[in-house]
Amino acid sequence: MNLQRIILIFGLAATAICLTVCNSPYTSRKKGYYRIDLPQHKYRTFDTAGVPYSFEYPVYANIVRDSTYFDASPENPYWYNIDFPQFSGRIFLSYKIIGGQATYKKKQADGTYKDSTGTNRFDALVNDAFNLTNKNNVIAKGIKDSLLYTPNGVSGIFFSVKGNAASAQQFFLSDTNRHFIRGALYFEAPPNADSLRPVLLFLQKDLEHLINTFRWKDPK
Repeated sequence: MNLQRIILIFGLAATAICLTVCNSPYTSRKKGYYRIDLPQHKYRTFDTAGVPYSFEYPVYANIVRDSTYFDASPENPYWYNIDFPQFSGRIFLSYKIIGGQATYKKKQADGTYKDSTGTNRFDALVNDAFNLTNKNNVIAKGIKDSLLYTPNGVSGIFFSVKGNAASAQQFFLSDTNRHFIRGALYFEAPPNADSLRPVLLFLQKDLEHLINTFRWKDPK
């Protein structure tokens, strides 16, 4: 077989393959996301001496003291973060003493913040919680708030934010006269409701468990 015939055979074969591929029906690939292996829901108790509250949290989470707030220290040592390393998520817990003095960071006209001292009033704390949630209104498809009253007699409000919000799940709990705590779940990732949905649904059960096991502790 001479060289020209070999070239001709390979040329015809390549042409046939091309025609077969080009005439094959096109099938689009559906958009998908990486599969996330979710652990089994198991819990342990957070009950630290001196902290005015306790609750149960997942065994696959870590609790660390929150030591910074707007580049300053929180007004009391009872601010904690619940970290979920597997999901790059975090629940921020900020605690306020109703009637106590607090230093606020008040935004100035030039964009900087200035310290301002005031008293923590229950109505103002509730209003702040709603305002912080409503900041998501620009991109949220809707915000639903639900009244809470747990088996332990703790009351508050749970916020569910629809759409690509920075924090889709937030809440606050209070006894209305001394204790007030706010929680918000964030992820270290661009907010995408579709890709985060499996994890959000999973962690929502953990949030519900945290709230239902939450207790205020009598001062010693």
